Amino acid sequence: MSPENVFQAVSNSRRRRVILSVDRSEDGVDANELSVEIASRENAVDPSRVTGEQRSRVYVGLVQNHLDTLDDLGAARYDSRSKLVKPTDATAPLARLIREVTTECYTPAEDAGE
Repeated sequence: MSPENVFQAVSNSRRRRVILSVDRSEDGVDANELSVEIASRENAVDPSRVTGEQRSRVYVGLVQNHLDTLDDLGAARYDSRSKLVKPTDATAPLARLIREVTTECYTPAEDAGE
């Protein structure tokens, strides 16, 4: 992937979540499962407590924008018919990059003011 494509792939928090989730799955992840996982994180609730509205908001954004973008960039493979997202050769390196940047840049809330 070109550096521009890498930056575009990881520039959005939902796309980063998709990359991380798909990286953990050899068989791929269903868009509905991704929407529940992402809605859970965004709303700080257990996945079992995600409302239909919360899930729908994320799902629409994923299928209308983010999953096609990741597919076009080669960061993940998205089948719009089955709604399945699978890893590509670029997925694991992107996931490592996301984890590394997150680890290096993370500042716990109580330390943020120091």
